[in-house]
Amino acid sequence: MTGLSVTRERRTARVLLLDPADRILLMKGRLPSAPDSPGAWFTIGGGIEPGETVLEAAAREVLEETGLTGVVFGDIVWRGEVMLKDRKQRPVLFKDTFILARCAGGEVTRAGWQALEREFVDDMRWWTLADLAATSDAVWPADLAARLADILAPSRTSDASFAG
Repeated sequence: MTGLSVTRERRTARVLLLDPADRILLMKGRLPSAPDSPGAWFTIGGGIEPGETVLEAAAREVLEETGLTGVVFGDIVWRGEVMLKDRKQRPVLFKDTFILARCAGGEVTRAGWQALEREFVDDMRWWTLADLAATSDAVWPADLAARLADILAPSRTSDASFAG
């Protein structure tokens, strides 16, 4: 059968990494399929390697992308799917799992970054919820500020949310 294309799937662990002031760490980058785009802010995280659990992938990605240690991982707060294109313009279905995590905050390092991250990630910074809600910059997912506000609401924040 010609004309049929098989969509590749990529499972990812995305981390809502919060510091003690409830600021979230986001990266700003561009897709390899759109290297000249202005980019968007997005959560820490990446692909789940064969044999890894979602939590193992999340812990590895946080360490590689930030250098931060002492991270306490909590609940999976949502799952989602998004279709994007790879460098060769082939469709890839990303199956994202978003995990809540906390750390002491502080300066981050790019020492553990892979070549692709060095090429397409332009910035990293801590965001307050107010700054995130007010920004005119592109953020992915687009409703991240609203989702984070719901997660941080007093009825949702309890010690039961965290495994530590």
